[in-house]
Amino acid sequence: MKKTLYNVIACALIGAAMTSCAVFRNYDREKVAGEVSTAEIYGDALSGDSLGLGDLSWRELFTDPTLQALIEKALRQNVNMRNTDLQIQEVEYALKASRLAFVPSITFSANGAINKVYDPYDRNSLRGAFDGNTKTYGATLTMGWQNVNFLALRNELKNAKVSLEQARNIKQSVQAGLVANVATLYYTVCMLDEQVALMEQTSANWKTYWDMQKRLMEAGQANQAAVSSIEATYWSIQRTLDDLKDNRRITETSLSTLLGETYHDIEHTSLESFQAPALITTGAPISILSRRPDVRDAELKLASAFYGKQTAASAFYPSLTLSASGSFTNSTGAAIVNPGVMIGNAVASLAQPIFQNGRLRAQYKIAKNELEIAKNNFVQQVIYAGNEVNTAMLEVHCAEEHRIYLSHEVAAQQTAYDATRKMYENSSANYLNVLTAHNSLISARMSQISNRMDAISATVELYLALGGGGK
Repeated sequence: MKKTLYNVIACALIGAAMTSCAVFRNYDREKVAGEVSTAEIYGDALSGDSLGLGDLSWRELFTDPTLQALIEKALRQNVNMRNTDLQIQEVEYALKASRLAFVPSITFSANGAINKVYDPYDRNSLRGAFDGNTKTYGATLTMGWQNVNFLALRNELKNAKVSLEQARNIKQSVQAGLVANVATLYYTVCMLDEQVALMEQTSANWKTYWDMQKRLMEAGQANQAAVSSIEATYWSIQRTLDDLKDNRRITETSLSTLLGETYHDIEHTSLESFQAPALITTGAPISILSRRPDVRDAELKLASAFYGKQTAASAFYPSLTLSASGSFTNSTGAAIVNPGVMIGNAVASLAQPIFQNGRLRAQYKIAKNELEIAKNNFVQQVIYAGNEVNTAMLEVHCAEEHRIYLSHEVAAQQTAYDATRKMYENSSANYLNVLTAHNSLISARMSQISNRMDAISATVELYLALGGGGK
């Protein structure tokens, strides 16, 4: 029995040696997709070899403790994050099944029977021959592979590993997007809060001016047209103020949804809590291939298509059927022997496809084309990623330039307002001049607040464009 099993295994090894080594190749990006040049991938954007924004974890980028607590809550409670964990578990189960495909199936079966012959005529002459029961029993243990193509199993296992990486990559993408969305909404609430404060101050100033003009009209020193015009401006400001408050509530609702909670007021600090890195660099250009989820997904699809092609190629090679069994039985052919005896057998066979009506060749050509499509998509995704990083970097630099201009503008408007107010106190200017100067200052400050938010949004977009950083 043991010698026979060894011969069966030897036959299997000979069959494996008959296959082509090319079907056993592992995926290599440079060999499959060719060398993808990324030397100029960032265009005019700043790049360097030192650690850049793409190397920071979200905790290093968003240092506001209140925001960090919200992000951690979102990562725990968000439905999409929980679902990605479940999807990863499903793929891990599939990978385990692919590994177990190399293990032979083992089957145990047992049977028993009792036979007794009855004579309906109760003949005395046959009574002795039919006395007693005939008992048969058997137990069989079978182990083997049935019609297995080990080349296909090997490539399917590789593909299953790629699928697991894809599932993990999806989780990383969902996490990066969730972190970015929570941070953006959080700072949007901060921005709206500051804009509401400025608009409330503007509303109070116009209410004071309106009351002043009504008293002047009662004294005969102002007309109805002037008073009504000021009143219209006041109500317009009130409408804008209500819109800002509504937008703040809507933003808080959206943020509550990301947290997996019903609407509630979001605790927050201010835009000043965000401290952008002193020098934002993209890092080494080639690192974009290992950071961005979409680029990594394109490459994983390329690897999957590569193993799909190899699986299609392996269909041209023999399939192996290998089995061995041992049984204990008291029934050996027509004889019944008590006690039972051991029976062993081993079977090995190779099935080589010869003519499959062109089906195998068509499947191979399809797989080959799918590999070429995946290659083209990967190269295009790298180009798209580089352009997106370049655009995000330009937006960061543009926001920084505007910050400098706005700081000068706010300083000039503050000086103009202070001078106008001093003139009013010396009775050399009326209150409308003060109000106009103050409105110009408020407008510049509103623009400054929007610029801070633009800078934060551009930094977050660049963070995402570089792959969402570390964990």
